[in-house]
Amino acid sequence: MDFKTSNAEGPVDFINVFDLEKMAQKVIPKGAFGYIASGAGDTYTLHENIRSFNHKLIVPHTLMDVENPSTKTVFDGDELSSPLILAPVAAHKLANEKGEVASAKGVSEFGTIYTISSYSTVDLPEVTQALNGSPEWFQFYFSKDNGINRHIIDRVKEQGIKAIVLTADATVGGNREVDARNNFVFPVNMPIVQEYLPVGVGKSMDYVYKSAKQKLSPKDVEFIAEYSGLPVYVKGPQAKEDVDRAIDAGAAGIWVSNHGGRQLDGGPAAFDSLQEVSKAVNHRVPIVFDSGIRRGQHIFKALASGADLVALGRPAIYGLALGGSEGTRQVFEKLNEELRLVMQLAGTQTIEDVKNYQLRDNHYESSVGYDLNDLKLF
Repeated sequence: MDFKTSNAEGPVDFINVFDLEKMAQKVIPKGAFGYIASGAGDTYTLHENIRSFNHKLIVPHTLMDVENPSTKTVFDGDELSSPLILAPVAAHKLANEKGEVASAKGVSEFGTIYTISSYSTVDLPEVTQALNGSPEWFQFYFSKDNGINRHIIDRVKEQGIKAIVLTADATVGGNREVDARNNFVFPVNMPIVQEYLPVGVGKSMDYVYKSAKQKLSPKDVEFIAEYSGLPVYVKGPQAKEDVDRAIDAGAAGIWVSNHGGRQLDGGPAAFDSLQEVSKAVNHRVPIVFDSGIRRGQHIFKALASGADLVALGRPAIYGLALGGSEGTRQVFEKLNEELRLVMQLAGTQTIEDVKNYQLRDNHYESSVGYDLNDLKLF
């Protein structure tokens, strides 16, 4: 299949990640951009993911003896420049010819965790090499065949990957009408899962998802944890009963996400779900959060609501499209600069201070602010 996308590498001039999205639309082919940027159904949940951060307010605090706040943090023994990490995003070669090799280099230079998707368009050894020692996690789309699962886990451990993220909320593809309108099929192969998806080129998103296991249960969490000996994060719980089910099965962490609004349209915004999940977890295991992160204040609010790490998806891919490894790094740096600004004005010196910060409920919410409809991406 003939497919041509960006080969950019270099600095990107942008003000915020909303602008970056518009810029990326000009360099990523239409079908690929629609796959990356769109959501399920009417995209209600996609948009609520961003709007929902206004449900909580950050009250500025004064005379707090704060200067040059630090975003550095330690997680599971790894010293990170920020609690902002890369979420697992499929098929980076849709955005840049260098794919995951470039995004890995950018994330490594920023100094944080890289989560590689099962549906990476670059194989594990190349990504690990590009990370140059930076911590790496593996997001698992579980096969229907446990023999294949064991082999993939063996390869993951061989690379020194530190944790496995089981995606539990994508057993089928969401109702992504933009992909249907664009007749989108994957133009690139996915080498990590070639044992159960030998040819990814020319396949639809729904075909790819259905090649993995649909009937996931707590036994799958137990299997991964026991066979791998690695921490297993279950990605997708948004309710107390799902949290308890995952932790009882041996999950070492909960990853709050609604897949960026790409799965079940009409579901709750991920940030709203974080409030319930945080109470249910009650400090038993760490929490990772993604979906809707576009601003430094979003990162702040997620951390103040119970998240230990905050994962970035689409904006990192837009940076990759526009500037390769350097563009990816710039996106992380930009959001981290915004986070530091918010920390200063909120009177918080450290990430631990942010986690202990008390947000205020917004009883006066209005629609004033960035109009997401102005993007007109589809």
